[in-house]
Amino acid sequence: MEVGSRVLCTDSSIKASEIFMVSRVYSMWVDKGAEYTIREVLDNDGIVTGVLLDQVVNDPIPQELLGGRFQEPAFRVTRFQELHEDMAESIKEEYVCQN
Repeated sequence: MEVGSRVLCTDSSIKASEIFMVSRVYSMWVDKGAEYTIREVLDNDGIVTGVLLDQVVNDPIPQELLGGRFQEPAFRVTRFQELHEDMAESIKEEYVCQN
């Protein structure tokens, strides 16, 4: 996945232990089954690859795992499936029918 890629959110779940933190840090969250466009890919110092999305913007916060540097909280890349022009509609239809 790269900047400009169209992706489908396949996982919008939040662990029970993270609900408080997520509600405090993210003013906007992703929706399962929704399509997004990647505006930035972050390797997060090799900890976990995350993406920022055109349609979802949150305020930067100090990232404890990244030494306290301010960064917009990203979404784990594994929450998304890349959509290609020739398969976007069939993937979306298949995904919606299964869920």
